[in-house]
Amino acid sequence: MPHAIAATPSSGHRPRWWTELPLIAVVYGLYSMGRLLVHENIPAAVDNGLAILRLEKALHLNAEHPLNRLLTAHPSLGIPADFAYASLHYLVTPAVLVWIFRRRSAAYRAARTWLMTSTLLGLAGFTLMPTCPPRLLDAHHGFVDTMAQYSSYGWWGAGASAPRGLSGMTNQYAAMPSLHVGWAVWCGVLMWRHGRHPLVRAAGVAYPLMTVLVVMGTANHYFLDAVAGTAVMTVGALLTRPFMRLADRVKDRVRTASAPAPAPVAPVRSPIVGDGCKTSAGERIPGQRTASADSSDTRARSVAEAGDDTPAAAR
Repeated sequence: MPHAIAATPSSGHRPRWWTELPLIAVVYGLYSMGRLLVHENIPAAVDNGLAILRLEKALHLNAEHPLNRLLTAHPSLGIPADFAYASLHYLVTPAVLVWIFRRRSAAYRAARTWLMTSTLLGLAGFTLMPTCPPRLLDAHHGFVDTMAQYSSYGWWGAGASAPRGLSGMTNQYAAMPSLHVGWAVWCGVLMWRHGRHPLVRAAGVAYPLMTVLVVMGTANHYFLDAVAGTAVMTVGALLTRPFMRLADRVKDRVRTASAPAPAPVAPVRSPIVGDGCKTSAGERIPGQRTASADSSDTRARSVAEAGDDTPAAAR
């Protein structure tokens, strides 16, 4: 995803945290509100979930069942997985954004635009295709809600990663695409691209892979949800540069429209020497004579001197 992660020359001042933080908060607030306001069409969501499950079985991609059984049978795996699902995307994603802001400022604007664009694309996916996650399917489909099973160990309840008692504040049928996976891919790409230490780059590979296993093992997403989350981030990466150019044009137009009218310019005096002075005949510049003028003056002085030599009687 080179278009989104390449460093771009800064056009203007470096972004300031007191302008970036409200912007990110507004976009995330709009995303959360939009996700909550999307109508939960439960019958359609269940049909979409079962269709995804049938497609995965036909393609032999159904890894959700064995992973879910593994986490259900072993609390030592299931409880950390639930904690990871409920918290890491709220912690790692902003941590990487702050790291890019502080240490790789040339790449920050593209990284932020990529994240926001992809998140809004994910919201469009939730709207167009409500999907029932595996944990909410009927029990005969073979899935166990591990977060409900281990809810006594954490702050979550029946609403997956939502705090206990606040499940009504989230849309549980917004599963396609998986932005848990999408945001993890964003974090991984940036850590791999901009990390200098081998451990940071290794974490950039491990974190998205671990997230895919967690979202399937906890029965919160299908494998194809994870694929869709990655696809959304890819499209967002391709749209990052055009969105940045569009934002620059809008910003320039607003700046031009709000700029004060220029003050009237005072007339500039002519730089010509002798401006406002008249030259006499034979002069190009006041005080500077031509050769012809000099020769005429010489002849006049000669005649005058000759007249002075004439005897007084003759005068």
